[in-house]
Amino acid sequence: MEALIAFEAAARHLSFTRSADELALTQSAVGRQVAGLEEYLGLPLFNRFKKRLSLTEVGKHYAEQVRRHLDRIERDTLDAMAYRNAGGVLELAVIPTFATRWLIPRMPEFYAKHERIIVNLTTRAEPFLFTDTPFDAAIHFGERVWPGAITKYLFGEEITAVCSPRLLDGRKTLSAAELAQSTLLHQSARPDAWRQYLALAGLHEVDCMKGQRYELFSMLVEAARAGLGIALVPRFLVAHELEIGELVLPCDLFLRSEKGYYLVYPEDKQNSPLLEAFETWLTGAANQYVEANG
Repeated sequence: MEALIAFEAAARHLSFTRSADELALTQSAVGRQVAGLEEYLGLPLFNRFKKRLSLTEVGKHYAEQVRRHLDRIERDTLDAMAYRNAGGVLELAVIPTFATRWLIPRMPEFYAKHERIIVNLTTRAEPFLFTDTPFDAAIHFGERVWPGAITKYLFGEEITAVCSPRLLDGRKTLSAAELAQSTLLHQSARPDAWRQYLALAGLHEVDCMKGQRYELFSMLVEAARAGLGIALVPRFLVAHELEIGELVLPCDLFLRSEKGYYLVYPEDKQNSPLLEAFETWLTGAANQYVEANG
């Protein structure tokens, strides 16, 4: 294990010196650990040329594998420690902005009912195979189909345009022509959103690709708050900003997505007491949200 830890650090830094500083070892100790590992494997993991290190092809692949397994060991160790005072640990993959804007503010309700269950959240924006990850379940936006998994529908999505009230300059709304001339802010994973929205407004010839792009909806919301342009976002993500007037609706148009938010988990987890408790609470919270917001 010591040799694997030394190798992972050396592969990350491409330096025995910086690895030694990180691990509180001497440079020669790191070198001996790596050399011993190479001797055990019977192949070189590093190219050494005039005190410069670079990974061999097998070294690159092995470093990735070792790093993933070390991360898993660390996670498993922390989970084991968490069990001291807990009723169990649930590993949940979540969409970043959904988690921060909708899920986390509601989690106190879950813990009030299940105070001994720990729910760990890790961001994963794209679908994945559960067999390749430590996750027990995921909250996913997209289609209902997820191979080898059970999907539970939570709610749909209504897309709206939002901007800082400063951009309206005293007006209540923007005309279609004014919207077409505005700076459009985009979410990177949804490049077609503005084209669909502008088509809904009857604007088919507008350059809908202009403007900045942001990876996360949370970035998009902050860009809109800063007055950088008009953003298209799911309405539930900006309910607070709309309520307090930090953001406004420049148009009375709403684009309903055909996709939705789902709780997803592997078929072999469907009888898990931890997952059952979380699913019951989450679907109840989703139903309350839908009833309150139509």
